[in-house]
Amino acid sequence: MEAKEFIESGILELYVYGLLSESENDEVNAMSNKNPEVKAEIIAIEKAIINLSSSFSPFISHSQFEKIKAQLELKHGKVVSIKSGSNWSSYIGWAASVALLIGIGFQYSKLNERSNQIKSIQTEKSKLQETVVDLETKNKETETILNVVRDETNTVVTLAGQAAAPTAKAKIYWNKQTQVVYVDASGLPTPPEGKEYQIWSLKLQPQLTPTSIGMLTNFKANTSKVFAVEKTGDAEAFGITLEPAGGSKSPTMDQLYTLGKV
Repeated sequence: MEAKEFIESGILELYVYGLLSESENDEVNAMSNKNPEVKAEIIAIEKAIINLSSSFSPFISHSQFEKIKAQLELKHGKVVSIKSGSNWSSYIGWAASVALLIGIGFQYSKLNERSNQIKSIQTEKSKLQETVVDLETKNKETETILNVVRDETNTVVTLAGQAAAPTAKAKIYWNKQTQVVYVDASGLPTPPEGKEYQIWSLKLQPQLTPTSIGMLTNFKANTSKVFAVEKTGDAEAFGITLEPAGGSKSPTMDQLYTLGKV
């Protein structure tokens, strides 16, 4: 912890008031020994306390005391000096100031404790808000997926594994009216680093013509593995290839993972 941050934390006031634990006192002593700025601040706090204490302690000079004594002798005769009780008012003043300082230190400690509690509550509140937002996002994603799966106007195209990945599989949900396409890629393995799956809309006649309709980006982060891709209106088949990140202009046929005819 930097000296300025250490000073502004309020721990030095508690140190001077004697309200720290033994380990905390050791920490302050160590910091004071290696940092003149911290040591100077401790001395300044101690001086402030002494000055505050003095302001509560009555002081009677010797000349004032002699004048008061002479006045009393004129009225009542000789004044008997009682040394043991001569400083009682001073003691009372000092006791009151010490009690006040202890009270201030205690209140400061409580205030610091409350401040930490408030910060902790605010942190927990922020975490809770983040959790709520995350749950709302996931609920919306789940609702979208269910709507896609349940939409009877969608044409479902099953894509089977090919030579590059015989066990791979996927599904296309294609609404021919709106041309919206969703890909269920839960049957595909996680792509290696630097690679992404690319979706192709295929025309089979008069010759094979592939058109890219999107990438399955952030594959790991998508827990549902359902992706919305670009629209298409005239597909006769769909295929998925594994391509370098960002995609390719034409499909890499030896990396054809799945293929399915409409």
